[in-house]
Amino acid sequence: MSAPNPYPLGLRLAGRRVVVVGGGAVATRRVPALLDAGADVLLVSPELTPALRAHVDAGRLHWKPRRFAPDDLDGAWLVQAAVDDPVAAAAVSAAAAERRIFCVRADDRAAATAWTPAVTRHGPVTVAVLGGGDPRRAMTVRDAIRALLGARKGPLLTDSVEEGPPVNNAAAGRGRVALVGAGPGDPELITVKGWRLLTEADVVVADRLVPGLLLDELRPDVELVDASKIPYGPSRAQEEINRILVDRALAGAFVVRLKGGDPYVFGRGGEELLACAAAGVPVTVVPGVTSSIAAPAAAGVPVTHRAVAHEFTVVSGHVAPDSPASLVRWEALAGLRGTLVIMMGLKNLAAIAGTLIGHGRPADTPVAVVQEGTTGGQRSLRSTLGTVAADVAEAGLRPPAVVVVGDVVTALDAGPTPPDA
Repeated sequence: MSAPNPYPLGLRLAGRRVVVVGGGAVATRRVPALLDAGADVLLVSPELTPALRAHVDAGRLHWKPRRFAPDDLDGAWLVQAAVDDPVAAAAVSAAAAERRIFCVRADDRAAATAWTPAVTRHGPVTVAVLGGGDPRRAMTVRDAIRALLGARKGPLLTDSVEEGPPVNNAAAGRGRVALVGAGPGDPELITVKGWRLLTEADVVVADRLVPGLLLDELRPDVELVDASKIPYGPSRAQEEINRILVDRALAGAFVVRLKGGDPYVFGRGGEELLACAAAGVPVTVVPGVTSSIAAPAAAGVPVTHRAVAHEFTVVSGHVAPDSPASLVRWEALAGLRGTLVIMMGLKNLAAIAGTLIGHGRPADTPVAVVQEGTTGGQRSLRSTLGTVAADVAEAGLRPPAVVVVGDVVTALDAGPTPPDA
């Protein structure tokens, strides 16, 4: 006769004591989920991994630096024996059974009174899979479910779903805005949370530089506003974008403001958040992978490297160095030894290079220019500060492009050649 099936249950552990016995790799894996559940975690172990020590140092859990004692379980709701010593684990099990506390055992699932399932999380949805005592089977099924949830379009995974049929944000009057960073250009570099919110949106206000494939995956009923086609000058256009975000949200829609890179790296995300806040519209900010780091990396250039650069500075080059409107102290940047990353700087590249050289940056400083980094149109060029402006013009590089100045440009030359070099 086969063993009876376990009874699945979701434990609400917020504020409740959970004891973890052991401070090794298993505990390192299990503790974060317990902390995420809000559990009051007591860790009992003579030694800890550095990751667990970081939780202790941050005050996220309690630690008793010694071997387990039965009274450690007093007041506990759950215990995890995260040790590979059967004798020690059995002692934990016995103490838990005496107190009628469920016990998870890393060393012997058959001797445990509770199992840890394979879990996948998508926003408010948590799926836990038990594989009949076979962890590999559970993970295989879990991964298949995760893929299905990842491909799911529509409101199934929204924060507003409770019980009953899917909720229409606009009809329910639950308007809100999410400022989502779409990443540097490769559609796969959007964050998981950013992608999930995009699939839930009623309205998407998109910049010119967001990956087009992300827009192709929107639901047919989504209103798409192309922010790059809004008329007027830059200031008036931003005012119009702010108005659209606020008006649609006040009408009850869930609005995603989809921005290339990161919303707060030269993306005017702060202005949009302030406009929404002034109108009483709740805003979620989802950081994105910024091209200031991703584009150089895609071209084989790390912005920092041990013994080469201990700092990197990101500046906008859209205003000429000699313009009264410039907020950048180029003379100070010229004196830095670290990496300088210049965004939106191709138009003023000659003036920028000349200013840096004029204030002491050597003309032979290595420079890399990366156009449309992480996309199929990526092109890169290696040069020096003294010749980069002429080399870019000769090569016909065009915006969007990232300029990297510093010795990091050649730091990985002994490694694999970047695909587009």
